[in-house]
Amino acid sequence: MNKSIAEIVLTLGLTVVLGSSVMAAGKPLKVYILAGQSNMEGHAKISTFDYIGDDPATAPMLKAMRGPDGKPVVCDKVWISYLTGGSDNLGEGFGKLTAGYGSRKDPKEYGNEIGPEFTFGITMEKAYDGPILIIKTAWGGKSLNTDFRSPSAGPYKFNERQLEGLKKKGKDIEKVKAEKAAKTGYYYGLMIKHVKHVLADIKRVVPGYDVKQGYEIAGFVWFQGWNDMCDGGTYPDSKKPGGYDLYSELMADFIRDVRKDLSVPKMPFVIGVIGVGGEGKMLELRKAMIAPTLMDEFKGTVAAVQTAPYSDYLISLASKNTQLCS
Repeated sequence: MNKSIAEIVLTLGLTVVLGSSVMAAGKPLKVYILAGQSNMEGHAKISTFDYIGDDPATAPMLKAMRGPDGKPVVCDKVWISYLTGGSDNLGEGFGKLTAGYGSRKDPKEYGNEIGPEFTFGITMEKAYDGPILIIKTAWGGKSLNTDFRSPSAGPYKFNERQLEGLKKKGKDIEKVKAEKAAKTGYYYGLMIKHVKHVLADIKRVVPGYDVKQGYEIAGFVWFQGWNDMCDGGTYPDSKKPGGYDLYSELMADFIRDVRKDLSVPKMPFVIGVIGVGGEGKMLELRKAMIAPTLMDEFKGTVAAVQTAPYSDYLISLASKNTQLCS
């Protein structure tokens, strides 16, 4: 099912959480980093915008998303750099923020879909009287336990159940381990490398940027979860209480490492809690995603935004028009 409304409402919640850093004195370039898998890529089609206006609660949002000509608004003070694509077509799209920076077949070409970045940027532009840069890195089908695994988490460790299963299948265990090691942390590395690449030459993406005004990395937004939820090998007890405790540990390592690698020790960090489904292991994963916000070291700087409450609304919209289903 298309996640349009969940993504849109999520972004509004994120702005509230990160608001403390938005109204800082002066007008440096505010930089927000968005990362994750298909949730963050965004699969909400521009053709579905009209349905947002069907509900009085979301109709004002639609007005902010469209310009006087009826086309998606182009932000005056918000720019974006978006890195996505596979190993064979990895690429960057950048420019002033508008619709089309969601999932893309060609990373460098305008798309017909949006992700959380669109209304996030629109809302931030209203809240901050200065320039804003969004750096987004997202790829579908990526896990935290392998693809985005950060350095502090160490190498991926196969549990006894996994090793036994490989033996029964006659697999070359050392080969499997080597293949896993090659994948581990690959997308974390791409993310950090791209953020640093953009910040090293901001004027390439934000033409009017003046080095004298400076920039501030004001927040990080993470929206992911599906691939970890489905990984019964890494999380063999996923349906049991605590079955995703490892995800919480990996998330905490991720937050620490991102802050360290970008030299922002207290960078505000928001976890978008996966909203699809609602029973069994999905509920356990949500608990694990929220858990880092309860750690003493993260209190006041790390928050979680629930997206599940909006799933019923999505279903009601989907029943009205099959365009909302994918």
